[in-house]
Amino acid sequence: MFLAVTFCALSAPAKTQASDFFSIAKHEAQSELWLNPGMFSYHFDRDRSFNSRNMGFGAEYRYSSVASLTLGTYRNSYHESSNYMGAYWQPIQLGVFKFGAVAGVFNGYSKTNDGGWFPALIPALTYEGDRFGVNLLLVPSIPEKVAGSLSVQFKFKAF
Repeated sequence: MFLAVTFCALSAPAKTQASDFFSIAKHEAQSELWLNPGMFSYHFDRDRSFNSRNMGFGAEYRYSSVASLTLGTYRNSYHESSNYMGAYWQPIQLGVFKFGAVAGVFNGYSKTNDGGWFPALIPALTYEGDRFGVNLLLVPSIPEKVAGSLSVQFKFKAF
């Protein structure tokens, strides 16, 4: 994960002013489709046998420089099939990174809502290059329901 963040930072165009490092991003219309093969998770509870390779398939449609819609399916931390859909809102620009959160709904966690849908708000840091991107997600722990993790999702631009 560290290598992915370092790669993104080093491959990004250099900024010329320190004030460009942090800003509130302006909305600009976009039309990009990003695809991902799931994510990899580093779970905070290291004593349990959580699934750290959360493979699946997902899509993210970026319609704005600060917002996108997402949906997908993956194998969750408890080795169960899960689905998600939501919206990213990332109005803070930190150099080449966007920061904000993704709000959405998830299912497939048998100990949460009997496997049914439940809402979630997850902090998200994103890098998007010309063809390659990374979402870094901080999943909060909910004891006996959701395994907290720092998750990285690699994505590839389809158009």
